[in-house]
Amino acid sequence: MPASPSTARAINDRLALRLLQQEGPLTAGQLKQLTGLSRPTVADLVDRLTASGLITVVGESGEQRRGPNARLYGIVADRAHLAALDVRTEGVLVLVSDLVGRVRAEASAPIGGDTGTGPAVEQAVAAVESALKEAGADRLHTVGIGAPGLIDPATGDLRDSAGLPAWHRSLAAALQDRLPGARVTVENETNLAALAEQREGAARDRDTFVLLWLGHGVGAAVVLDGTLRRGASGGTGEIGFLPVPGTSGLPSATDCDGGFHSLTGAAAVVALAGECGLPTPATSDGPGAAEAVRAAVAEVASAEAVRAAEVASAETVREAAAEVASPGAEREAAAAGAASGDRPAARFLRALADRIAVGAASVVAVLDPGCVVLGGEVGQAGGAVLAELVRERLGRMSPLVTEVRASSLGGTAVLRGALLTARERAQDDLFTPPER
Repeated sequence: MPASPSTARAINDRLALRLLQQEGPLTAGQLKQLTGLSRPTVADLVDRLTASGLITVVGESGEQRRGPNARLYGIVADRAHLAALDVRTEGVLVLVSDLVGRVRAEASAPIGGDTGTGPAVEQAVAAVESALKEAGADRLHTVGIGAPGLIDPATGDLRDSAGLPAWHRSLAAALQDRLPGARVTVENETNLAALAEQREGAARDRDTFVLLWLGHGVGAAVVLDGTLRRGASGGTGEIGFLPVPGTSGLPSATDCDGGFHSLTGAAAVVALAGECGLPTPATSDGPGAAEAVRAAVAEVASAEAVRAAEVASAETVREAAAEVASPGAEREAAAAGAASGDRPAARFLRALADRIAVGAASVVAVLDPGCVVLGGEVGQAGGAVLAELVRERLGRMSPLVTEVRASSLGGTAVLRGALLTARERAQDDLFTPPER
C-alpha cells in the first residue's frame, strides 16, 4: 500500500538527514539530486527540518548565483551531546561528542583493583561529568558503554561474570541516575570493536567477517550479512572458553583457563615472549602484550632489511664469482636468510601465529566468514606481519579461503564503536521530527 503523507514526509526527512550526516553540508539542489525528490518536496522538507531545529544554514556554496539553492544546510550539531565509555578492568575511558560525532572532550579514570564498588563507580561517573563540562554541554542525550562480559539480550544489562569488577555492573544504573533524561546502553566491547572496524577500520569493504579481539582477554565478534550476531544469550564470540589443543586442561563454565584464552590472552603472550628468549614487559596486560609483539615485529622487520641487503650483496658477489667459477655466494645468501628466521623474535611471532590460527580455524570451519580481523592491542601491534603468518597457517588448516587482516583501530576500537552506537541511537530518536 502507498505510504500516507505523514509517513512519506518522515521517510523523506530521515533520508535527507542521513545524507547530511554522511556527506556534510549540502544545498537544496544537491539534496534534490541525491534524493531524487522534486524541488517542491525538497523545499518543504528543508523548511520542516529547519523549523524543528534539526538543520540550519551553515554557509553558502561556491555558486555565483545567490538564492535558496546556494545556501548550505547542515545538521545542528549541538542539538544533542553524546558520551562513549570504554570500561576496562583497570579503569574507564570517556569521550563526549556532538550529534554529528565530533569529539568535544575526553577524560579517563584509572581505578585500582582494590577500589570498592561505590568509590569506583563514583570515579567513573565523575570522569563522565568532567568531560561533559569540558565539552561545554549541559546534558547528555545518549550514553554508549562498551564493557567486557555478557550482555543479557532481554534486559540489556551486563551479566555477572567471574573475574570482572563488580563496579562494571553498577555503572549503567549510576549514570542513569546522575544524568537525568539520558539514554544509557551497554554493549559487549568486542561487538563494539567489530562495528567500528566495519564502519571506519579494516573491514569497511566486508559485510561478513569475524573480529578476533586479542588483548587482556580474548573474544570474537561475528558480523554476517552486515548484521552483528549476538546469540540466544548474548554469548556469541566467547571464544576464550573454546577448548583447544595445547593447553593444560579444559575450561569450565566459570573459568576460561584451559581454553583459547590460555593460549592467546595477554598473560600467555607475555609468557611466550619470555620462553622464546625475548625481554618481557613489566605488565602482563593488553598494553604489555602489545609491547612485546610490537618489539618482535620491529626486530623481524629490521632483520629482513639486513637480509635483503645481504642478498643484494651476495648477488653481486655471485656475479663476480661466476667469472672465476666460485659457487659459494648463493649458499652464503641462503645461510643469511635462515639465520634471520632463527632469531627469537621470529620464533615468537611464528609460535604466536600458530596459537591464533588454532582458534581462528575453529571459527572459520563453522562460519566461513571469508575474512578474519585481528583486533585489540595485540592484533594492531602485530600488524601485517602477524596477520600474514596467521593467514598462511590458516590456509594449511582449512580448505576455506580466508583473508586475515590487522586491525586499523586497535585499542581505540571499543570507544569508537560505543560512540557510533550512541550516535545512531540518538539520531534514530531525533531524526523523526514531530508533525507540524
